[in-house]
Amino acid sequence: MSDAPIEITAHPTINAIDAAEWDACACPEAADGRPDDPFTTHRFLKALEDSRSVGPGTGWQPRYLTAKQDDVMIAVAPLYAKGHSQGEYIFDHNWAHAYENAGGRYYPKLQIAVPFTPATGRRFLTKPGFEAAGMSALIQGAVQIAADNELSSVHATFCTEAEALAGAEMGLLARIGQQFHWVNDGYADFDAFLGSLSSRKRKNMRKERKTANEFGGEIVSLTGNQIKPEHWDAFWVFYQDTGNRKWGTPYLTRAFFDYAQETLRDDMLMVLALRDGRPVAGALNFIGRDTLYGRYWGCIEHHDCLHFEVCYYRAIDYAIQHGLGKVEAGAQGEHKLARGYLPVATHSLHWFGDAGFKDAVARYLEAEREAIDHEIEVLTSYGPFRKSNMEDHQ
Repeated sequence: MSDAPIEITAHPTINAIDAAEWDACACPEAADGRPDDPFTTHRFLKALEDSRSVGPGTGWQPRYLTAKQDDVMIAVAPLYAKGHSQGEYIFDHNWAHAYENAGGRYYPKLQIAVPFTPATGRRFLTKPGFEAAGMSALIQGAVQIAADNELSSVHATFCTEAEALAGAEMGLLARIGQQFHWVNDGYADFDAFLGSLSSRKRKNMRKERKTANEFGGEIVSLTGNQIKPEHWDAFWVFYQDTGNRKWGTPYLTRAFFDYAQETLRDDMLMVLALRDGRPVAGALNFIGRDTLYGRYWGCIEHHDCLHFEVCYYRAIDYAIQHGLGKVEAGAQGEHKLARGYLPVATHSLHWFGDAGFKDAVARYLEAEREAIDHEIEVLTSYGPFRKSNMEDHQ
């Protein structure tokens, strides 16, 4: 390991950073296959920026960090200056209110994150062999930018557990949240997965799948070149409908889906419900090395159980067929529990310039952690899986 100093630079556009250099840090494993997840790849972040889903007027102003040593890129991070707390899925609105009620200015803040994407992955993207030095340099760089510009805070959201532990050792506050993930226990097919469930839950899933598949059309799963430009016209309508109902304004622009067709379709699984050849509902997933990431759903017609089939059961089918170990179903939704998705902890890291406020948040996080740990334990006990062989005979 070199003793040369590490140079940190903040870039206002991903286009100022060479794609191969970025990806050598973000997804070195992709040299022999898929990246662990596509969300921190140069192509994904570029699609967000070039489509103007992030940038001026969005509240997500890019400040991508790079770390170089001996003129070699050793680490990068997707950093944004945030003018609000939308599109993050780890909520700090109450912190913002408390800070501003005390006379401070919470926004802008710095966010190390993938915009609009509640999916766990590395946030401190280092070349192999530079994990400790690279992460330390990136954190120091982000904190220095915040301090120099008198910004309230730095946040790294949906980081890995290993990053959360390392960041806590560096003095950052670690926070946990909770999502629902499906885990592949080596199932040969969907029926094998059903066999692991209690009798009542197994019957309910079969009934839901039968109801959904009798909606009056067909359900297709598309990826890569099977996804055509016209599919995005339909999906844009679905996305707008869900966005308007859930968070007021859709985060992604229509142009993002055009960029997705050009550069991301091999990373995507689109599930469409077609009636008379016309898409009436759909879900969009992203494909990682060992995980399928459920991201967006929408519809223009309501049919019983179709949401469960298109979003959850078809994702499980795909994961089993392609040997993937997990399906992450996105943020929130206790209804996922009955469909085989169990609660797991998610992680984030937080830095505050004001020592008194940091202490107050630390106390809050300690109580919150106890509550979430308890919630995960309780929800897991209500999962659909068989507790014993006797259960099927009750």
